[in-house]
Amino acid sequence: MMLNAKTGTSTKKDAALAGKEAAQQVKEIADNMKLAFVYSGVQYDQKTLLNAISAELPGIPLIGNTSFTGVITQDGFVTGDDGFVGIMGIADPDLKVGVAGMPKEGTARETGKKVAQMALKNAGTDKSPDYFYMSAPSGEEEFYLKGITEVIGRVPMFGGTAADNTITGEWLIYTDQMVASEGVSVAFFYTDKPFANKFTGAYRETGKAGVITKIDGYRTLQEIDGVAALDKYREWTGASAADVAGGNLLSYAITNPLGVKDRLGDLTAIRHPMNGNDDGSMAIGNNLAVGTAVVLMEATVDELISSVGKTLEELKAKMNGEIGALHLVHCGGRRAGIDARIGEVADLIKKTVGDIPFITEFTFGEYGYEDDGNNTCGGLMLSFTAFGK
Repeated sequence: MMLNAKTGTSTKKDAALAGKEAAQQVKEIADNMKLAFVYSGVQYDQKTLLNAISAELPGIPLIGNTSFTGVITQDGFVTGDDGFVGIMGIADPDLKVGVAGMPKEGTARETGKKVAQMALKNAGTDKSPDYFYMSAPSGEEEFYLKGITEVIGRVPMFGGTAADNTITGEWLIYTDQMVASEGVSVAFFYTDKPFANKFTGAYRETGKAGVITKIDGYRTLQEIDGVAALDKYREWTGASAADVAGGNLLSYAITNPLGVKDRLGDLTAIRHPMNGNDDGSMAIGNNLAVGTAVVLMEATVDELISSVGKTLEELKAKMNGEIGALHLVHCGGRRAGIDARIGEVADLIKKTVGDIPFITEFTFGEYGYEDDGNNTCGGLMLSFTAFGK
């Protein structure tokens, strides 16, 4: 009994036809299919798309979110002005999966807790899963995760944050049962087969670091070493005032983000500066804490591309057994930095993985863990996951 996966894609303009075309490409493994990951363009009416997929794959749980500008499968980088969709179905008679999602109800933490309880019920068990997948919108990922952890404990995770094509908040998360702009969805996996996740920013440390001395809320970095955050960042990078003003900071920081280390130094979670504010503070893509060090990181566009192959090799080395399928979460910000060279990334993935089925989504936040560390949400990162055959 082996794990089997198939992928399907479409760029048809009509959402129903796109869903049907992509789903038909994975139908041959429908008998033992336990779930299908679905990633799509915001151009589609997602309910129409999902209903069309479900019509071809009746009774199979669907989970996913909108992706930034496209997906990558063995078909290459798949995108379209009128929309795009990628599906990866996972079939395995020995696998049990509980999928659940819901719009935000109460706090993010309370919602995470409810969704975890629903996923256990849908899996027909009260046992914690062997690993789980999470999808959420940008803003409160860490709190959804806290709620899930309250129910199942610290279980290895992977996943990413919904994205849109223009960074204007049009992103959506979904399952076959729901579509929401605010909320969370999870898939709980129960299996004896191996699983591995490689979570990395694949950036270099510059040697420049400082202590966070003031934040506003969870995600506005006001001061580093008692100095306005933008001033310190400009001192470190040599950026001009125009480079870091407003939304310019978002693209400037793709090759010069910030990082925070876990307690053992196994993982440097990347913190993406998103917006330079008039008061000298920076809006950051994930949560921060006063009293922790923030490190200036760097990578060239060439390195952003080559890191995909290196990270896949590291994932393969971590895997204890043959790989049946790969789920690749690639940051949308990195993809924006790579820009017209995205075909090189697709070619590199295919060259590195051979004929293993895979799907790549482009997210506005990535989730994973390293070694025995806590599950972590970051930005500008790669969260590459392998499912044992």
